[in-house]
Formats: sequence, structure tokens, C-alpha cells
Amino acid sequence: MLTLAALTLKEAARRRVLRALAALTVVLLALSAWGFSRIAAETDSLTSGEAKLVASQVLNLVMFGMSLIAALGTAFLAGPTLAGEIESGMALSVLARPVHRSAVLVGKWLGLVAFGSGFVAVAGLAQFLIVRATVGYWPPQPVAGLALLAAQTTVLLTLGLLLATVVSPMASGIVSVGLFGATWIAGVVSGIGEVLRNESLARVGTVSRMVLPTDGLWRGAMHSFQDPTALAQFGAEMDGFPFLSLAPLTLTYLAWTAVWVALILALTSVSFLRRDL
Repeated sequence: MLTLAALTLKEAARRRVLRALAALTVVLLALSAWGFSRIAAETDSLTSGEAKLVASQVLNLVMFGMSLIAALGTAFLAGPTLAGEIESGMALSVLARPVHRSAVLVGKWLGLVAFGSGFVAVAGLAQFLIVRATVGYWPPQPVAGLALLAAQTTVLLTLGLLLATVVSPMASGIVSVGLFGATWIAGVVSGIGEVLRNESLARVGTVSRMVLPTDGLWRGAMHSFQDPTALAQFGAEMDGFPFLSLAPLTLTYLAWTAVWVALILALTSVSFLRRDL
């Protein structure tokens, strides 16, 4: 499995998707550097608490763009990695040897997880350094936040692999990214419902985060990037803001995310075993 994971990681590095990801990331980092430099120019008119709140909110906005780029990359890599090889017949050359299909699947999954996590770590660290250099802000829990974003990409690529066993590579990527966006919108709607004291709207986000944990992990990452003192001072006034998270993730939710990934990976294995090559 480790050999297959290494081969998958090497193959992912060769695809044009990686170049597109790198280009989008560079553009996002450049725009964020300009934006934070403008914020730094206006900090004289803000209190220290307000400056930290603004910096953390803009950082969350930029990191959401980073997570979207990671989602696009992993979703459109997962499909070709599995379904593309089946359609082209390349899978037969591997499975003709005494290698179980489940081992091939897990190996490819590990390779994609390593790719997505590596991207999040490198791009996230670059963004933190830009924020530190321009406005002097450093997130309180950078490692935890990046780990949650890496978990988010893992959730999405696992879903992409499942879809790739039943539909075309392009369709699996489109559906995965579409569900990612729909879940985030459901989270925003839930926040509005909490502000309006509307239980039905608030329940939308709760259900969506259980069905697809990407938005829940994203909100946990946001909480890790926010300054706790500014959050305590201004958080209640901005309840429902889409780039603000008032509470960290619970261990129960993190455990559910792990179970969700295991269940979807098991379903993918069953579907892959039953698929004709």
C-alpha cells in the first residue's frame, strides 16, 4: 500500500491540476499580501482589539479561499486517479498482479491524503508568514487549524473516490465540489437561523455538518485562527457572521468525522470490488 501511495503522490505531482493549484495559490497569496498591507496602513485608526479582530476575519476569508482551492484540487484528482485508470485500462496492469483491489484503493487514498495535507501545510504556512510580516498577527492555534483543513480535504477526496467508482472522473469532481459549496451555504443559513432564533434554519447546518463534515471542520479551523481576546470582546456582536466561529469542535464531532471517513472508504471499497474492469 505504501508503494501505491508513493506512486499516487508522484503521479499527482505530474498532473496539470498541480500547476493550476500552484498558480491559483500564488495569485491568492499575492492578493492577500496586498490586502493585509492595506489593513496595516489603516491600523492607526483602530484599537488593538479591533485590529486583531479585523486581521483574524480577513485571515479566515483568505483561508476559506485556500480551502476551496484544496477542495478543487483533491476532488478533481480523486476522480482521474481511480475512475480514469479504470476507463483507460491502466488498472488492469496493476490488478493483474497478486494485489487486492482494497490495497490499491487504500494506497491511492493514502497518496491523495498526503498530497492534500502537504498542500494545506505549505500554502497555510506561507499565508501565516504573510500576515505576520504585514500586520504582525499570528493565529493562536496554527497547527490545529491546518490539521482541520487537511482533514477537510481528506473528507472531500474520500467522497470523490466513492463517486469515482460509480460515475465519470469529471462528474465525481463536479459533484464533490458542489456538495462542498452546498454544505458551506447550509452553514451560513444555519448561522442566520441562530441569529433570528429560527430553529428550523439553525437545524439545516447541524444536519448538513453530520452528513458531510467539511463545513464543521472548516468552522473548527476558523476558531483556531481567531484571536481569543478579540473573539471574547466582539464575538457576541458578530454572531452569525460567516467567517467567525464562536466555539471549538468537540471531541465527539472529531470522532464522528473519523467514523464518517472510515464508512465512506469502506463503501468505496465495496463499490470498487463490484465494478467491472
